[in-house]
Amino acid sequence: MNTNVEALIVITTVPDEILAVKITESLLQQSFAACVHVLPAGRSHYRWQGKIEQAAEITLVIKTSRERYRQLEDEIKRLHPYEVPEILALTVETGLPAYLEWIANETR
Repeated sequence: MNTNVEALIVITTVPDEILAVKITESLLQQSFAACVHVLPAGRSHYRWQGKIEQAAEITLVIKTSRERYRQLEDEIKRLHPYEVPEILALTVETGLPAYLEWIANETR
């Protein structure tokens, strides 16, 4: 088992369920992600171009490998309607070795 897997958790938000499914399916089909957890819609409050805004958004929690991150980011940007989509990658410090290995295997 490879214990040197560099796994990432990537978070993005989308405006609706249709786009959530479209991005999820694309990332999985191309092996850019091993898993995408789609959270129910919530309300996002943020500053944009000097104004306070709010919108309903669905959060995607994406499990991937560091080696696939750039392709994953490019695909989200390609499909996303926002001028500046939220795309945050968090490094996984540790985890169940079998799960980390699964992420590595599914994103090859």
